[in-house]
Amino acid sequence: METTFPVIDFSKLDGEERGATMEMIKDACENWGFFELMNHGISHELLDTVERLTKEHYRKCMEQRFKEMVASKGLEAVQFEINDLDWESTFFLRHLPESNISEIPDLEEEYRKVMKEFAVELEKLAEQLLDLLCENLGLEKGYLKNVFYGSRGPTFGTKVSNYPPCPKPDLIKGLRAHTDAGGIILLFQDDKVSGLQLLKDDQWIDVPPMKHSIVINLGDQVEVITNGKYKSVLHRVIAQTDGTRMSIASFYNPGSDAVIYPAPALLEKEAETSQLYPKFVFEDYMKLYAGLKFQAKEPRFEAMKTMESSVKLGPIATV
Repeated sequence: METTFPVIDFSKLDGEERGATMEMIKDACENWGFFELMNHGISHELLDTVERLTKEHYRKCMEQRFKEMVASKGLEAVQFEINDLDWESTFFLRHLPESNISEIPDLEEEYRKVMKEFAVELEKLAEQLLDLLCENLGLEKGYLKNVFYGSRGPTFGTKVSNYPPCPKPDLIKGLRAHTDAGGIILLFQDDKVSGLQLLKDDQWIDVPPMKHSIVINLGDQVEVITNGKYKSVLHRVIAQTDGTRMSIASFYNPGSDAVIYPAPALLEKEAETSQLYPKFVFEDYMKLYAGLKFQAKEPRFEAMKTMESSVKLGPIATV
């Protein structure tokens, strides 16, 4: 059984190894739902600055607050497994349709500027990746981007997390197991402190921390659009007893009014497979997901099928 986590050298897409690299991406999308990109075109200098400023911000503005929360809930002394919270300290940034970076309190001006610059780079990378997925799936270039577009373009945001040392990692997860609801997720993670794991063939496999890499994973919407050819995969974060793990996950998602459904071109190509997934408005899925994040995704898809009959669907925006 192949259990080496897929690591892809993105720069090889420009040379004679393009075919083999596309094949690796295809295999990762079909069998892992995750892969790690090296040489992705985002400068190491920018990544180092993002990491430095994120860690400084955590120490200055977040760490004390986290310790107080732990103390107030008596979490250091828990005796039983905790299933209703995560051992993480987080804040969210929104980039698209409009940025809220200027409204987030406690951020140094330099940090705001750097996170904006980082978001621009990640957005470009996400759109490149969506086109590579289209190419591998035999969909026309730009198909996924268009489906995600809705009337105002994609929803794009970043969850900045730190996972501090945890005295009881067997009883409290850093982040409980879940699949991601959205489109494509780009993660810049700590290269020293591990903890991220994905479920493959009923086993939890570590996503290896590698310096200057970006980890990609696919969300539920890609599973729907590909009619299950690509799957969103369960993953979790195991808290560590020593070291704080930094995790900056950026979510390139459909616009709130985007209509999501299996790509007709794929259904035609695979005439023997029927349409397994519903058609729905992305925002409706997110409302449902909000309450069911840590439960299986299948009932979410079923619930959307039930709603499907009442959805009024306009034409797809083409950009």
